Amino acid sequence: MTPQPTDNYMVTIAERLTSAYARIAQAAKNNHRDEQSISLLAVSKTKPADDIIAAYEHGQRQFGESYVQEAVTKVTALADYKDIVWHFIGPIQSNKSAQVATHFDWVQSVDRTKIAKRLNEQRPADKAPLNVLIQVNISLEEAKSGCHPDELMALAEFVNQCPNLCLRGVMAIPAKTDDAQLQLQYFEQLSACFDKLKAQYPQVDTLSMGMSNDVEAAIAAGSTMVRIGTDIFGQRN
Repeated sequence: MTPQPTDNYMVTIAERLTSAYARIAQAAKNNHRDEQSISLLAVSKTKPADDIIAAYEHGQRQFGESYVQEAVTKVTALADYKDIVWHFIGPIQSNKSAQVATHFDWVQSVDRTKIAKRLNEQRPADKAPLNVLIQVNISLEEAKSGCHPDELMALAEFVNQCPNLCLRGVMAIPAKTDDAQLQLQYFEQLSACFDKLKAQYPQVDTLSMGMSNDVEAAIAAGSTMVRIGTDIFGQRN
């Protein structure tokens, strides 16, 4: 794990990023995978724009946000950083969907046709299609967002027919557990969903799974994008 700040030594965001990249590389090597096939999404929710700039200056380009108003403020403030790729990864409320459709490059949390329909209708005409990951409730938790695995293909078909959306893959936030075998089991189930989707839609290329506490298990199961926040930016407010 990335070292945490202490009273005597404050670890910089650049150092934390270097550690995160190294962790991904090691996990890829352990599983005989090309580290270039795994991208890092730096989850910057609750963190100030200055932290994003610090990560940007160290080479990071993809950032994940979960709270619409906070995110839009940062996207607007950092508009001059043209090559930042913004991902929305939080639950989408109907009354906030227009802002998500307008300001983001990717949405990783589409879990029902109503939201997909709104994002498609609200995507500005002068922007490229919005990249979409379908969030799957892989651990079947009642309180968690995400479609049931059995609903994935029907939702994917709907998204694929939307001209202003581009279906790119799946995402999940499995139940938290320290059981490595259970972690791997959840990730392998999502990986199977991804393979099924990819077999039908050739543009599908993104399997977003794995966070600070389970990167290794996610990469072992085939993740192509890991979402790391705390290990880069420190504890959230």
